[in-house]
Amino acid sequence: MPMLFRPLLLAALMSFANAPGPADAQATPGAKPPGIDDLLNLRTVGTPRISPDGRWVAYVQTSADWTADAFVPQIWLVDVASGQRRQMTTHPKGASDPRWAPTGEWLAFSSPREDNRAQLYALRPDGGEALRLTKTETAISAYAWSRDGRQIAFTAPDAESKAAKARTETYAAFEQVRRDLVFVHLHTLDLAAALLAPQPGRRRTAGSAFSVGSFDWAPNGRHIAFSATLTPELARGDTADLYVVALSDAQDTVTRLLSQPGPDTNPLYSPDGTRIAFTSAMGQAREPTRNARIAVVPAAGGAPRSLTDGFDEQPGLLAWTPTGIWFAAAQRTAQQLFQLDPASGAVRRASGPDGAMLSAVSLTADSRTAAFVQASATALPEVAVSPTAAWAARALTTQSMQISGWTLATRELLQWTSQDGTPIEGVLIKPAGFDPGRRYPLLCVIHGGPTGTDRPALPDRTYYPVDIWAARGALVLKVNYRGSAGYGEAFRRLNIGNLGVGDAWDVISGVDHLVRQGWVDPAKVATMGWSQGGYISAFLATSSRRFVAASVGAGISDWSTYYYNTDITPFTLHYLGADPVADPAIYARTSPVAYAKGANTPTLIQHGENDRRVPIANAYQLRQTLEDRGVPVEMVVYKGFGHGVDKPKAQRALMEHNLRWFNHHVFGDPLVWLTAGPDVPGAPGTPGTPSTPAAADQPNAP
Repeated sequence: MPMLFRPLLLAALMSFANAPGPADAQATPGAKPPGIDDLLNLRTVGTPRISPDGRWVAYVQTSADWTADAFVPQIWLVDVASGQRRQMTTHPKGASDPRWAPTGEWLAFSSPREDNRAQLYALRPDGGEALRLTKTETAISAYAWSRDGRQIAFTAPDAESKAAKARTETYAAFEQVRRDLVFVHLHTLDLAAALLAPQPGRRRTAGSAFSVGSFDWAPNGRHIAFSATLTPELARGDTADLYVVALSDAQDTVTRLLSQPGPDTNPLYSPDGTRIAFTSAMGQAREPTRNARIAVVPAAGGAPRSLTDGFDEQPGLLAWTPTGIWFAAAQRTAQQLFQLDPASGAVRRASGPDGAMLSAVSLTADSRTAAFVQASATALPEVAVSPTAAWAARALTTQSMQISGWTLATRELLQWTSQDGTPIEGVLIKPAGFDPGRRYPLLCVIHGGPTGTDRPALPDRTYYPVDIWAARGALVLKVNYRGSAGYGEAFRRLNIGNLGVGDAWDVISGVDHLVRQGWVDPAKVATMGWSQGGYISAFLATSSRRFVAASVGAGISDWSTYYYNTDITPFTLHYLGADPVADPAIYARTSPVAYAKGANTPTLIQHGENDRRVPIANAYQLRQTLEDRGVPVEMVVYKGFGHGVDKPKAQRALMEHNLRWFNHHVFGDPLVWLTAGPDVPGAPGTPGTPSTPAAADQPNAP
C-alpha cells in the first residue's frame, strides 16, 4: 500500500483548518449555538460565473422560503473591482444557472417562473426586466451560448407523443419498464428572434437511437459536439459516446466521432476548433473506482490520445482556453484547480494553498482570472476570485456575517491506521473549549457515495445538526473510509468485494483511536449517515455492539434487495462482482441484515417515500428484521421525496428526528416524538424562529 499522506500537506491542511475565525475554539462572550431553524435559514451561495472580461461575477444565493416550503435560488451580481453587490432576480419561484453571453452583453438564466418548467431568460448586467427566451413543452435540462453569442444550444426531454396521449386516454396511465423511455435531444435558439418573442427552438437531434448528455459549440458556430447514451437510463451511462452534429438550414447531419468501450463525455472544443477534449474511460468498462482520463481527439475524427494517465484522481473538465485545458480535482480533503498543457500533458496546480477547498470554478475568456466558491473550517463558503498565474484568493461576499453570533465547533483533520494497516483520514469536530482531559460522547457521521469526501468545512446544515451536539458536549467524527474520493484510485478500489466489512474497520478503528487518546467515553458512541453512509451505519448497527444508537438514512439493508430495485444496477456489479444468483455468498457477507441475529443497537430508519436510488424496500426490510429480534427500532417515511429530502419543513423534521433520537440514547433525554410543536427537549437554540436577515443579504451591502 503506497503512503497516502504527505506530512507537509497534512500540516498545511491542519493549519488551514484551525485558522482563526468565527468558529474559534473558545466561545465568544454572548454567543450561542445555532438551533435547527438557524441552520436551515442560512443563505448559501453557489454557481459563480465570471463575465468574459472579468468585470462581474454572477452567482446564485439560496434561502429558505417557509411559506412556499422551498429553498429558493436567486441570482446576484457583484462588481469585482468595487465589491458592490445587487440582487438581479426576485421572482418567488427563483432563478438558477446563470451564464454570460461571450460578449458580456447578456446574462442568461433558467427559471420555472411562468409555467412551472425550467425555461431560459436573459437580462442585461446593468438591470432591467428579464426577457423570456424559450417556450418549450418540457423543462430545459442544460444550455450553452455559441462563441459569437448569437445562438444558444439547449437540451430538453421529448414531449409526450400523440400516440402516448391516446394510449393513456384508452387504457389509463401505465409504464412499460425499459420501453417507455423519454429521450433527451439537442435544440438551438436564435437570440435575435428570441429577444422579440419566446421561441420553441429548432430541434437538431431526434429519435430513439441515443439520448443527449453534455455538449459544446465549435468556435465556427456550425458544429456542436455532444455525448449521448443509448438510452436515457442511468444504468446505461457506460454507453456514452461522442458525436458531432453539423448544423444546416436544410438537413442537420449527425456523425459519431468516437465509439469505444466505456463512457466518453464532456466534450470541449479547442480554441481553434481543430480538436476536442473529453472525459474518457479510454476503452475500459465503466467503473466508478477507476480514474477517468482527459483525452483529446481530432474534431474531424481519429484516434484519441489520453493526457492525464499520470494524474491519480478524477479530473473534472472546466474549459479549454488559449492557455490550456483547465480542470478541477480532489486532493485528499482539498479541491484544487489545475492547468493542463495539451501538447506535453504537463499538469500545473494553479490554486492554493494546499488545503484549499474550491468548487464551481469559472474562468474569464483569457483564463487569467477564476471565480469560485471557497469553503473553510472557520467561515461559511464565499464567492471569491483569484488570478490564475499567482493565486491570491479574494472573497466577494460576506456570508459569514450570518454566523458571527454563533458558538461553533472546530474542524480539524485526523489520521489513524485501520485494522488491515490502511491509513485513514477523517474530520474531527470538537466543542468550543475542548478539554483533552475529558471523555466526551462521540457521534460518527458517515458520508455517502461511497466516493464522497468529508472536508473540514462549514456549514453542517442538513440532516445531522453536528454543531448542536458539539455545543451539548460531544465530539463528532466524519470518516473518509476506503472508497472515498481524493485519495487516489488504489484507495477507492479497496472496498471492491469488501463493502461494509472494510468500511466498518475504518470507522471502528477511528473510534478506537479517539478512545486511546482519552477523549471518548466508549459507552457513548453512536453512528449515523445517509445513502452509503446509511448503509455503513446499518452494517455497524447489526455487526457490532459498540454503538448505543444508530440512524440509517436511505441506506441499503440487503444488497440483493438493492440490486433488483435500484436505478443504477451496474453499481452493485462493479463493487460485488456478480449478481445475487451467481454469488449469493458475497451478497450475504456485505449485507447488514445478514448480521442481525446478534444486533442490539437501537436504530432510527429514515427514508424518502419515492426513493429510486435506494428503494424504500431496504428500509422496511431492516425495520422488520430488527423488530423480529426485539431490537428497538423506529422508522420515519418522508412523503413525496426521493433519495434526498430537499424542502425546509421536511429537513426540519428529519433533523429533529435525529436530534431527539440521539439526545435520548446518548445524553439521556426523554424520547418525545414530534407532535404539534417545534421545541426539542434539551436542545440548545430556539428551533422554529427564523433568523433576521443579515447585511450580507441586502442590496449593495459592503
